[in-house]
Amino acid sequence: MALDNIDRRILQELQHDASLSTSDLADRVGLSTTPCWRRVRQLETSGYIKKRVALLDRARLGVATTVFVAVKTRSHAADWLDKFARAVSDMPEVVEFHRMSGDIDYLMKVVVPDIPAYDAFYKRLISKIDLSDVSSSFAMEEIKTTTALPLDYLD
Repeated sequence: MALDNIDRRILQELQHDASLSTSDLADRVGLSTTPCWRRVRQLETSGYIKKRVALLDRARLGVATTVFVAVKTRSHAADWLDKFARAVSDMPEVVEFHRMSGDIDYLMKVVVPDIPAYDAFYKRLISKIDLSDVSSSFAMEEIKTTTALPLDYLD
């Protein structure tokens, strides 16, 4: 599916407020309601829109501490990674989990209430999987965070 300027505007608007009614979205992108709805449905079925979610306030929910956890491992076997991925997937504190290039094998973004909660998380993690090195960095300040992706690179 080739995206035109209206599709891009729809994506941009929905990235900033997915709760917009179809009517409000249509007004913002210069369409009538039915064609706008059809385009949104097409963007969803084509996979450009994976899902729509509510972004919650971490501080109000008591999980304002962000920890970046760098993991090095001795094992690079597929079965070990599968076990690690299953263990991490069962831990709701892990909000991002990436396999990396370079010196670090895996990087996790973990949200917890405080350092003691992170310590409890860490103990649960190492009880589930053998890791050769775990290094944790606590975010001091969140300077920029966004879920909006840059759309300038679309063909």
